[in-house]
Amino acid sequence: MPDSQVVVPAVPANTADTPIGRAAEAAVGVRGSTDRTLWPRPQRCRIMTIANQKGGVGKTTTAVNLAASLSQHGCRVLVVDLDPQGNASTALDVEHHVGRESVYNALVEERPLAEIITPVAGMPGLFCAPATIDLAGAEIELVPMVARESRLSRAIEQLDFSTLDFVLIDCPPSLGLLTVNALVAAEEVLIPIQCEYYALEGLEQLLRTVELVRGHLNGRLRISTILLTMYDGRTRLATQVAEDVRSHFGDMVLQTIIPRSVRVSEAPSYGQSVITYDPASSGAIAYAEAARELAYRSVTA
Repeated sequence: MPDSQVVVPAVPANTADTPIGRAAEAAVGVRGSTDRTLWPRPQRCRIMTIANQKGGVGKTTTAVNLAASLSQHGCRVLVVDLDPQGNASTALDVEHHVGRESVYNALVEERPLAEIITPVAGMPGLFCAPATIDLAGAEIELVPMVARESRLSRAIEQLDFSTLDFVLIDCPPSLGLLTVNALVAAEEVLIPIQCEYYALEGLEQLLRTVELVRGHLNGRLRISTILLTMYDGRTRLATQVAEDVRSHFGDMVLQTIIPRSVRVSEAPSYGQSVITYDPASSGAIAYAEAARELAYRSVTA
């Protein structure tokens, strides 16, 4: 990790309402859009599951924007959309209508994942395995199947890892069979935690699930990264939650904090990540820094 540790605080909502604010954001945007320094690529493909059974914490947003940032700086990234809502597919502007082949076909019908993966338009090095609403019934269909917890793992193992640096698996907001499949398929878990009340509620259950999967199904699994999201520097509560998370999880927590940002919420409606939608926004800058931290962090066995 470089010597410079950057923490991106929340930017007040009215910053861009002044001429100086608009000029500053424009300058940052220009710098961000032209800076294509290549980041270090891992010696082998890092498979990361982005999980938290609590909804609305930024799992999909994190998966999409980290992937976009990494790909912009020379990494080859696959996003596996494992959420039946298909929000990651929407944000990357990848078709995921009913009838289209998706992760569902790989899980239930054992179709090769390579046949399902789609390049993301305008983002060289970024790929997506889309989800369709069919995944909503996959958990029921998987119940009677042999080795039902390992079907995604087998699908991912068939990929040519020489062409990939990161595989980011976006999970649904539950601890059902889909999330268990994601945990069995990965080596690392990234947990987004929002800086709000109830942030740590339910986290104990996720940690217990990770331990169970590590003990019985995937001995390689470990929690490697925690990302603080939805930070509002105007509230004492957000600061307190961030401090509590850092004191409990230590070095697993990225230095970068993702602030609340309207642009982050708007970007998916345009079929884009915030990285491409508005690179000058506080959310885009923060996710780019978080991705940079992720790229520079060494992988330990």
